[in-house]
Amino acid sequence: MQTGTTLYIKNMVCNRCIRVIEEEFEKLGLNIKNISLGEVRVEEELDQNKIDEIRDVLDDNGFELIEDKKMKIIEQIKVQIIELIRDEEKIAGRINISDYLSEKINADYHYLSTLFSSVENITIEHYFILQKIERAKELLKYGELTLSEIAFRLGYSSVAHLSAQFKKVTGMNANQFKNMTENTRKPLDNVR
Repeated sequence: MQTGTTLYIKNMVCNRCIRVIEEEFEKLGLNIKNISLGEVRVEEELDQNKIDEIRDVLDDNGFELIEDKKMKIIEQIKVQIIELIRDEEKIAGRINISDYLSEKINADYHYLSTLFSSVENITIEHYFILQKIERAKELLKYGELTLSEIAFRLGYSSVAHLSAQFKKVTGMNANQFKNMTENTRKPLDNVR
């Protein structure tokens, strides 16, 4: 029998987010059993007062407690896409996003796609492209990889394909972006 409480948290998109949640939960006297992007399992059974405290702390740090089942699924989709894009071995293997999400979330892709589109007003595929372009922007700003290497790492069939999507999403080509002095990257939780 499992005891404790599982909380779903919106806007957890990186390891720093996990670290912030760990620190804040420790301050609240909570014992974390397991933590991953978008999800925290604590040992305690939580009453409404403690949940309200958690909600306030999360809000103060730019996170949001997800209590609606459909919103939990949408956050799982986002987290899985972000994790996939950061896993260069998987993404370079040109993975099928619908099969990947169905397996990871254990739900029919048609249901996931319909739900995501109805709430986020974009398709999963478009969200996936936007996340890949944000990752390409990050890699371009580092200046350590060629556009060809970036295209390969992000699973594009060619540099031309990446370049076309990059221009369509950002309105500029990769070299123009790379040479800009201002940062036009978006936080991962604001990509839409």
